[in-house]
Amino acid sequence: MSTNSQDLVAALARRFVLVRGDLTRERADALVNAANAALAGGGGVDGALHRAAGPELQAECAARHPRGCPTGDVRVTAAYRLSARYVFHAVGPVWEGGGAGEPELLAACYRRSIELAEALGVRTLAFPAISCGVYGYPWPAAAEVACTAIVRALEAAPAVVEVRVVLASDALLEHFAAARARLLAEWREPRA
Repeated sequence: MSTNSQDLVAALARRFVLVRGDLTRERADALVNAANAALAGGGGVDGALHRAAGPELQAECAARHPRGCPTGDVRVTAAYRLSARYVFHAVGPVWEGGGAGEPELLAACYRRSIELAEALGVRTLAFPAISCGVYGYPWPAAAEVACTAIVRALEAAPAVVEVRVVLASDALLEHFAAARARLLAEWREPRA
């Protein structure tokens, strides 16, 4: 592996980190919410972020985005009581067996969030494991899609200094760590 390849992989590894934790307690310029299409709050990460941010978050969602958000896309609001400037509401797909475009829609959530971060001057961005809760996306597959989308999007987003994926369980962290390690190993290989 050339020095340039080593430097690229090392820089990428510094910019893309995984942590075990609670997304509502993270400090970042933007927190990504695993939202529902109505942007109405709900269970899991969505409900936790809405409760932590306060009622103003739901009020802004309703006022600014009355039609909600389609699956695979992202809407932006202020973060209110969270330790962030923005909340990016990403609507991930419900798992239907993998033949309904779920990988593309899930990748779009991560890619679009990083594109918005770049456009808004967001330097640090914290994600949950989108679609890995009640939406039923299998964790190994979701980890592969998420990690690949993040790495590819970071190539086009030099202003984004850190993407952190905050995982709610050790098992989920293991799946994401394995996918991230495989991806970084592939990057160490010369690219044609």
